[in-house]
Amino acid sequence: MAVTGTRRDVLHLGYGTAAALGISALAPAGGLGPVQAVAQGASTSDASAEDFFYREDWFGEPWRKPETAVLIHGNAESSIVWYAWLPRMAQEFRVLRPDLPGLGRSRIPAGFEWSLPSLAAFVAHILDKAGADAAHVIGAKAGGAIAMQFAADYPALTRTLSVVHVPSAVTNVRVSASATSFAPQSARLGSAASKEMVDYWANMFATAPELPAKGLLAAVSKSDPARDGLLQRIKAPTLLILAEPATPYLPDTMMRERAAQVADIEVVHVAGHHHLHLESPDAVFEVIGRFFAARSERHGEPRLPSP
Repeated sequence: MAVTGTRRDVLHLGYGTAAALGISALAPAGGLGPVQAVAQGASTSDASAEDFFYREDWFGEPWRKPETAVLIHGNAESSIVWYAWLPRMAQEFRVLRPDLPGLGRSRIPAGFEWSLPSLAAFVAHILDKAGADAAHVIGAKAGGAIAMQFAADYPALTRTLSVVHVPSAVTNVRVSASATSFAPQSARLGSAASKEMVDYWANMFATAPELPAKGLLAAVSKSDPARDGLLQRIKAPTLLILAEPATPYLPDTMMRERAAQVADIEVVHVAGHHHLHLESPDAVFEVIGRFFAARSERHGEPRLPSP
């Protein structure tokens, strides 16, 4: 079932099943409620929740048939965090923004396993549900690790791969049995962030449910893309954007060594911090715009519009 508000906010609510995950979806009941500006998890009693929730945006002419881009958010967040990307990206691409399991308005599907392959299969089901035969896959932070897994596991569905500040270089990290803790948002956003922005993100992380936050952290922490041969399996044109200066958990030398294992990759550094894609959206868009422009010149495909 598709519920359409405006071209700028198309919410798809479906029932479906996920054969790839071996789970069944629960049908939502009742009407749509307001979207919360936090990453609170969806309870089984929430009538607006579902197993595979995503938002769709297309700001171009209604007669055009754009290529699809899927944006994968980070831990303790929801699809709302991509707000700064939509005015430009949705002019050229059909943009899908899923809520990862247990976050935003997606429930945790029954029997779900917290691993990167399962999370990649979750994204694949979103594309299938949206009727997209392939997509430009973009992920930030933990979402970047999922995007990499997706590109490796579903090469036929991946047109390009863009990863912003991916944490997948982190290995041998112990996940505490207590609630997941995060660095202060003032440090993650940088000194240029307004108090209102810092407070917004602090509230989002404070209200994030513990189970999916710990599950997503565990999925990323136990992965090792070099050990698992994942990097060599990525065949799509790839863009890796890292914060400058490098963070202790993403050492530059390690990231370059691992990037060298990807067949077709460009590595770019942008001044910023952990939330780089939202702290400096214009700078990140400039890099992604050049990446798509270069590909457009070679293949005649869409490019991001200039500001």
